[in-house]
Amino acid sequence: MRLNGKVAIVTGGAGGIGRAITRVFAREGAKVLFVDINDEQGQALEQELAGAGKFLNVDLAAAGSAEQIRDAALEAFGKLDILVNNAHASRQAPLLETTQDMFDLSFNTGFYPVVHLMQACHDELAKTKGSVINFASGSGLDGMPTQTSYAAAKEAVRGLTRVVANEWAPEGIRVNVVCPFAATEGVVKWQEAFPERAAASVAKVPLGRIGDPETDIAPVVVFLASDDSQYMTGQTLMADGGSIKLR
Repeated sequence: MRLNGKVAIVTGGAGGIGRAITRVFAREGAKVLFVDINDEQGQALEQELAGAGKFLNVDLAAAGSAEQIRDAALEAFGKLDILVNNAHASRQAPLLETTQDMFDLSFNTGFYPVVHLMQACHDELAKTKGSVINFASGSGLDGMPTQTSYAAAKEAVRGLTRVVANEWAPEGIRVNVVCPFAATEGVVKWQEAFPERAAASVAKVPLGRIGDPETDIAPVVVFLASDDSQYMTGQTLMADGGSIKLR
């Protein structure tokens, strides 16, 4: 098991890609504090994991939530090796229709919590020479129309990741990014709202399909969380079927 004995925090951990990461981390031997606001899904997953996972219902946009999450992980499992910043909420619209509320939603769920959790967890991650895995999106890299606030927040995450990777490398903390394309609840809603654009995006995937959260995305996160990636930091890994090729 590649994560045996490690302790992780996963935000947005009760649904979609986050649920897949939580499950696969537990399967690989980690103890996981997973954070979400969906009580029903969170409690069901905690029961499924039978001691390997603990659910915490916290609004990431609330003041003091980062410290609350860190302290809950330490109380439950005693240390922290891995931080996965996966949670994000957004509403799609082209720039001229994007309101301040839309920007606030994206940044208050998908950027500022990343900042605050990294700040709150730094000292514990330094003790274990831990790994941070942040989530971004090809929407920002590719400039996808209608993804204004989402793409802006996700590119902010990538910029932050590169800075912190350099700042924390002397302490042995690695910080990387995954950009997924997977069949999550959010992608399904996007397909329903913009069917032509969604179909065109899928058609451009060289591997010919949308990824599966548990078998295509979570293993990439396990790799970045494990010692197998001990010489990697500041990188963006595209788990998108070959849609975007970084150089």
